[in-house]
Amino acid sequence: MMHSNAAVIPERHLHEECGVFGVYSQTSQDVASLAYYALYALQHRGQESAGIVVNDDGLFSSYRDVGLVSEVFPPERLAALGHGNIAVGHVRYGTTGSDNKRNVQPILVNHYKGRMALAHNGNLTNSHQLRLELESKGSIFHTTTDSEVIAYIIVQERLKASSIEEAVSAAMDRLVGAYSLVISSPSKLIAARDPNGFRPLCMGRTKNGDVVFASESCGLDAIGARFERDILPGEIVVVDHTGVKSDTTHCGKAPKKLCVFEFIYFARPDSVIDGSSVHVARQRAGAFLALEHPVQADIVIGVPDSGLDAAMGYSRQSGIPYGMGFIKNKYIGRTFISPTQAMRENEVNIKLNPIRSVVEGKRVVLIDDSIVRGTTCRRTIELLRRAGAKEIHMRVSAPPFVAACYYGTDIDDPSKLIANNHTVDEIAKIIGVDSLGYLSLSDVVKLADNTECGFCTACFGGGYPTAIPQDSGKDRFECKISERKKEAHA
Repeated sequence: MMHSNAAVIPERHLHEECGVFGVYSQTSQDVASLAYYALYALQHRGQESAGIVVNDDGLFSSYRDVGLVSEVFPPERLAALGHGNIAVGHVRYGTTGSDNKRNVQPILVNHYKGRMALAHNGNLTNSHQLRLELESKGSIFHTTTDSEVIAYIIVQERLKASSIEEAVSAAMDRLVGAYSLVISSPSKLIAARDPNGFRPLCMGRTKNGDVVFASESCGLDAIGARFERDILPGEIVVVDHTGVKSDTTHCGKAPKKLCVFEFIYFARPDSVIDGSSVHVARQRAGAFLALEHPVQADIVIGVPDSGLDAAMGYSRQSGIPYGMGFIKNKYIGRTFISPTQAMRENEVNIKLNPIRSVVEGKRVVLIDDSIVRGTTCRRTIELLRRAGAKEIHMRVSAPPFVAACYYGTDIDDPSKLIANNHTVDEIAKIIGVDSLGYLSLSDVVKLADNTECGFCTACFGGGYPTAIPQDSGKDRFECKISERKKEAHA
């Protein structure tokens, strides 16, 4: 561990890149509404922007904008998309590319064999090289996302392929990193998952027999669809008027490495990912914490919402009673803006309020999913102290963050991660707790007991499953554009 006396840098909440959805119906219907409700259920995966593309027998209509699903699609705008037999939807939190309107998905591409709509979850690790290659051949990019790179690679391969699915397969030979894709061609709906299976993607059917794909099973539940199965790492699934076809050519070409943070934080507790319940996995995390870091205490509480399930697991394993220690303001969303520095510093007070009768005079075990930079949890702990907590023993249901993520999680500067600058004891003093314990790397991979695939633990120091870019940052494409502007004015 490196040691530093530097001040704790203001914390950002961790975010995952996005959620995707697709539906294929044999008859023209209101597929836009299906996409709307599914995206509403997937809103936790991306709160910066939303978009839906409706395909009516080759005629595409779309709307995309920054904002929450409910903000982007009031009833009249949703109705304006019309009916169709295919829809592709997307909610976004940007990890590659800034959060402006030009980067909103799904991406629409016109090419000589028709149109294509593409929604992407994940991050490529070789997008910079691919983009330079495409630009050198005359491609003109309208966004700063690696998702547009994927779209261009597929279109490029479409020149040589006899079908869109063959083009997707050929593109997968060139793409490295994380990608769960839902793609609409004029007549087909395609779902594809990278060979490592970094990001989740599942398939289901509605009561009418419509085939649907979603990042999480909760997206299927929202529209009354029956979950059928997860898309295999490396699999391409094609749906058209003849039915459903599967291409497993790319399966087994890489070790299976689902992002373990899907179970710790990203996914909704009611989702099932690759065969394992997210709710159960988080309870297991709490139970492992109780075994690894026991403590004498009076009550176990969780930080809403992601710490609640783990707190239940800790309580059950340790025998310490579980209590609801905080009330969360349900009306604080992405549109809440703090106009002054003083208000920004008090944001935690507005979002969370401790229940004094639960914690006053008690020895409290506080469970949260992670500590990124330390500022947010320090303020949460201050709230508990002011509410009269006698002792606070913090337990974290993930190992310490020590490395950048290149696969779709918003961790891109290891120097700003508190665990890289301080020991566990030092972090405990900084955030103001009596003791601190993290889940071990050896136990975090045991959370999803029914999932047969391995897990990516790169951000916890578990090693990268793929080669990683040396010049990569969240805004690497924007930085490149800035450099070109400087050169043009030199």
